[in-house]
Amino acid sequence: MATYLVGSRASNLAKAQVREYLRPLRERLPGVTFTHRVILEGGDKDRKSALSAVSAVSGGSAFSSEQEAALARGDVDVVVHSLKDLPTSNRQGLTLLAPPGREDVRDALCGSTLAGLRKGARVGTGAPRRVAQLLAVRPDLDVVPIRGNVPPRLKKIETMGLDAVVLAVAGLRRLGLDDAIGEVLPLDLFPPSPGQGALGIQVRTDDDSAPLRALLSTVGDAAADAAVRAERALLAELHGGCSVPVGAYGETLPNGELSLAGQVTSLDGRVRVAETVTGPATEPEKLGASLATLLIDQGAHAILGEVRAALSSR
Repeated sequence: MATYLVGSRASNLAKAQVREYLRPLRERLPGVTFTHRVILEGGDKDRKSALSAVSAVSGGSAFSSEQEAALARGDVDVVVHSLKDLPTSNRQGLTLLAPPGREDVRDALCGSTLAGLRKGARVGTGAPRRVAQLLAVRPDLDVVPIRGNVPPRLKKIETMGLDAVVLAVAGLRRLGLDDAIGEVLPLDLFPPSPGQGALGIQVRTDDDSAPLRALLSTVGDAAADAAVRAERALLAELHGGCSVPVGAYGETLPNGELSLAGQVTSLDGRVRVAETVTGPATEPEKLGASLATLLIDQGAHAILGEVRAALSSR
């Protein structure tokens, strides 16, 4: 009987994602044992420093570097990430498999609706993309930086006297916290982080891992894979990451083509460029690169340069 070790972060959401991923595999493969192993990340150990500083210390992502290192060493056989937390380039010897479908990609406002927020309302979020998109729609808001796992961030509405917080719908649903959603934010104004709602299934590329890759490929979803590959290609072409205000959403159309929308917004919300392209779903990386070119022509690089300068000075 084959046994495989599955790594993830320690949060309740990470554990829920592992259960979600393994459920169909265990049903299809009763002769295979999957054992879960928790791996602490820099962003989980250090809850006070800015994520950019934590990422700099880890030499990668604050929420994926330790898991990738464990996978590369052979401490685990596969890692289940939140795809939006992963850098757009794979560590040498590692690769991403197709995700098993995708949860709702949208963001949610918890504690209120946009229209229900008073002038000057205090809204909590630590993501530059969400800060920028909120201020683009409601420049009167006082956006308060917060960090932590999903339930603690929800509690900050009470503990910090906030009017609302912004969280991913996918995380709320995976934790059974749908009732906390005050309003699901529209995709045209609040496009999500590339990969949001999808699981990042990472494995080694060596020959010994070939049997596992074959097993895991049985639950991969081609449409979700094409969408997230296009989104991540856009982000890579813009030289972005988790800490820049880039939103993207790929969607397979009824005719089989792939539509990709992208948006880049300044931190104060005053400047926003957006475009949508359509092309073959079989060439998602090309579609992401072509959208990046259109956004760059509209000034995306200048916006992101100012964002990086502002974030590095904090």
